[in-house]
Amino acid sequence: MEQDDRKLFVLDTNVLLHEPLAIYSFKEHDVVVPMTVLEELDQIKDRKRDVSRDARVAIRALEVILGGKTTPEEIVQGVSLPRREDHGDACGTLAIFPDHQLEMTHASLPGDNNDNRIINTALHLQKINHPRHVVLVTKDINMRLKAKGAGIKQVEDYRTDQLIDDIRFLTKGFHQFKGDFWERKEHVLTENHGRHTVHTIPVSEVGDENFYINQYLLDEDSNFCARIQQIVDGQLKLLDLGKDRLLNLDAWGIRPKNIYQGMALQALLDPNIDLVILTGPAGCGKTLLAMAAALEMVVERGLYDKVIVTRNTPEIAESIGFLPGTEEEKMTPWLAAITDTLEVLHKNDVNPSGSMNYIMDKANIQFKSINFMRGRSIQNSVVILDECQNLTASQIKTMITRMGEGTKLICAGNLSQIDSNYLTPVTSGLTYIVERFKDFEGSANIYLNGVVRSRLAEFAEENL
Repeated sequence: MEQDDRKLFVLDTNVLLHEPLAIYSFKEHDVVVPMTVLEELDQIKDRKRDVSRDARVAIRALEVILGGKTTPEEIVQGVSLPRREDHGDACGTLAIFPDHQLEMTHASLPGDNNDNRIINTALHLQKINHPRHVVLVTKDINMRLKAKGAGIKQVEDYRTDQLIDDIRFLTKGFHQFKGDFWERKEHVLTENHGRHTVHTIPVSEVGDENFYINQYLLDEDSNFCARIQQIVDGQLKLLDLGKDRLLNLDAWGIRPKNIYQGMALQALLDPNIDLVILTGPAGCGKTLLAMAAALEMVVERGLYDKVIVTRNTPEIAESIGFLPGTEEEKMTPWLAAITDTLEVLHKNDVNPSGSMNYIMDKANIQFKSINFMRGRSIQNSVVILDECQNLTASQIKTMITRMGEGTKLICAGNLSQIDSNYLTPVTSGLTYIVERFKDFEGSANIYLNGVVRSRLAEFAEENL
């Protein structure tokens, strides 16, 4: 490839914090990391925050390439990226640009903050490398606006881990047919396996949708509801569930209020499904169903040994150390949604407070900080990861890889309530796993359509 055809990507700090190995994501193009980015990584790496680990990983990745016998001149000119099995198409170069040596010009932004220094670096490289394309990559929306206003021709978000362009196209975990599903179905093979009924139907007779394992199918006019068990040789194998049966499921005294909760509860109570992803608006019942199913499976059915509840928000990593008590006591304020749910589940008991304490001990419910989950191997447990819309793809990968044999992971989140500075609904780790795991036979994803918390919450969700 000619030099002018290879783009030059200038990376902002937040790109390396979002994806520490982002330097390998630009294929044959070249990557430049301004010195200011290294300074910011250095300031972050020693903080007692979850993001500090990502900063250290990014620094080590840079050291692997630029360390050793590399000369200062070579580092500025660019060093070839080494081959990696997981990034086989990365064949460009990596350079560190000494932006502190840049002189201010009338076309530059004031160099009194780090964002401006990085923008000035991109402006300088755009000028000296013309007509080559220079692209500034940052996840900071305001910085992208400033860069455009300063004269940088190409400014982009980091979207390598973005699988969809519009959240409206996110897989919902079910497909609803108009009318009666069984109309005009000519080639159906029905088999009984114990108490289960399985239908085998050609995909061509069902529709032209992209069907996947553990997707739920239902219609508008009949009692039909089924879950796809297999897709083999153009045939769908459907586990017949029925709407009535789903609506009569029971977990710790909780019954579904609509068919979407019924599908979610069916997946939650199925021991063959290792990962259940619950998405939907505030008040749709995600946490309540997850907690009720966890108690049912641990206490009543004895399928698992304990319940571990964890979540992540930007404040946790900074503030947990200042809260009094043990790790679990520190986490209690952040997991009030769980304790609220336990109160709802036992509000009709003679002694609700005593019941809650007894159940928390009986089910071995543990509140854990996500910061202390790294390196663990969790066995025979139900793990509830709440509010995971605030996790990046790499953070949620770290959590999922902690799950050991006999563990069920329940991920719940609302993509309209993202608190992270650099995440959007399409770049959230929750969106990432919904799309990545939709073809995995051990996972199910359900979008809980409809607010059941109260008519006030429903009106607010729809109109505010």
